[in-house]
Amino acid sequence: MSEEQDPPQDAISQAIDALRHQAMHQGPADLEQEELALGVRLAVNTERKHLRILEALLFAAEEPLDEETLIGRLPLEANIPALLAALQHEYAERGVHLVEVGGRWRFETAADLAEVLSEVRQEPRKLSQAALETLSIIAYHQPVTRAEIEEIRGVAVSKGTLDLLFELRWVRPRGRRRTPGRPVTYGTTPAFLEYFGLQAIGDLPGQSDLKAAGLLDARIPPDFSVPDPSRHIEDALLEDPMDEEEAHAFHIDFMESDETEQS
Repeated sequence: MSEEQDPPQDAISQAIDALRHQAMHQGPADLEQEELALGVRLAVNTERKHLRILEALLFAAEEPLDEETLIGRLPLEANIPALLAALQHEYAERGVHLVEVGGRWRFETAADLAEVLSEVRQEPRKLSQAALETLSIIAYHQPVTRAEIEEIRGVAVSKGTLDLLFELRWVRPRGRRRTPGRPVTYGTTPAFLEYFGLQAIGDLPGQSDLKAAGLLDARIPPDFSVPDPSRHIEDALLEDPMDEEEAHAFHIDFMESDETEQS
């Protein structure tokens, strides 16, 4: 009879036997090198963790952070100056840089990208009460003349008020009324609709909307009514429209006459 053969080992058993064989034939020098390599890997992993914490702190901060603040946030064994130097080097070729400002550290955009990131913003101008009233009258009563605006408000309309509405591009000269003197009529522009989120001039709030918003007194006169802003379609037949060139020329003359009065 032939001798019985040992059953084949599975992969786990083979791996265990290989580790035992390696341990039996491994000298002290090999163990020292393995421990040294393990220590290096642990140190590298720890430094990367500290770098990630430092990066997150600086990125989320609303203002530059000094080293004392960073020391209080990172583990005690963290070498803050070395970490800052490493992070600064890591970001040296990126779109943002780590910089020191007055002993504190922050991220800021690279100086050579200033032109790409520049943005021109127009500061909104706060409208006076007179400008708001004039704009409302033009919006609801257009096409409306300056004399009609003054009649509704009960006071004279200064050229400065209308000029401001011109500059905002919310108001424009519409045409000339077919009456003696052919006075200029005013109306709103597409920029007015866009700014106030209106699809059409007929979407302006009516009496019930204004009352619900608290913009009208709960007790209003019985003969009071909010003008229908869509009526300007019919009133357009009573005026001769201005083309762009004539409207521009009127605006220039309007501004020059205003400057002459002020001087």
